[in-house]
Amino acid sequence: MNTSQNTDTYATDRFQMVQYQLVSRGIQDERVLKAMSEVPRHLFVPELYRHAAYEDCPLPIGEGQTISQPYMVAIMTQCLGLKGKEKVLEIGTGSGYQAAILSRLASYVYTIERHEGLALRAKKILKQMGYDNIEVIVGDGSLGLPEKAPFHGIIVTACAPHVPERLLNQLETGGRLVIPMGNPYNQILQQVIKTKSEMKSRDILECAFVPLIGEEGWKQE
Repeated sequence: MNTSQNTDTYATDRFQMVQYQLVSRGIQDERVLKAMSEVPRHLFVPELYRHAAYEDCPLPIGEGQTISQPYMVAIMTQCLGLKGKEKVLEIGTGSGYQAAILSRLASYVYTIERHEGLALRAKKILKQMGYDNIEVIVGDGSLGLPEKAPFHGIIVTACAPHVPERLLNQLETGGRLVIPMGNPYNQILQQVIKTKSEMKSRDILECAFVPLIGEEGWKQE
C-alpha cells in the first residue's frame, strides 16, 4: 500500500516537473519530455535528499558531485538532437540519471566516471532498473573513449577550461558536443556541431557545474 502511494506521489511530481520546469522554459523535444516524465529521478538521488528529487535544483550525490537540475538535464539532452539510432558518450556519470535519460533516446550510451564509488553505484541502479543499453566505465572522461568512437553525440556534465581536442576528434561529422565552458565562477553551456569543414559553436545559457578533472580538463589539486 505504501509503495503504491509513493509511486503515485512521484508520478505527480514528475508531471509537475515536466510542465512547470521544462515545458514552461521552452523544452520542446517531445521525446525528451517523455523520457523525463518516465525515468524515476528519485531512485538516483541519495535517500537523504529523495524528498527533493523533483525540485528545481541540483542535489548532492557524494564525492563533491551533484545530480543536475532537471531543466539542465533536459536542455543539454535536447541540444543533442537525438532521433533514436545514435551512439552517445557521456562524460561524468554521477548519479546515472542523465545516462538513463539518454538511453531512452539513443541506441547505446557509454558513460565515464572518474569516481569509482559513484560509477559502481550508478551501474547497480541502472542494472536494477533494466537499462541494458548503457555501459558505465571508470576513467578520465576528458580523454573520451576512442576505442568506441565515433559518436553522434557527446555530453559533458562538468565544466572544462577549453573544448577537449580528443572529444572533438571522437565526434562524427554531423555530430554534436554539449559542454559547459569557463571557470568555477563564470560558465556558459555550449553546443558544438561538427561539419565536414569546421566546428560550429553557439552559446546556450549560463550554468554552474563542477570542474572537469583530467588530462584535457582541470588538474586535480
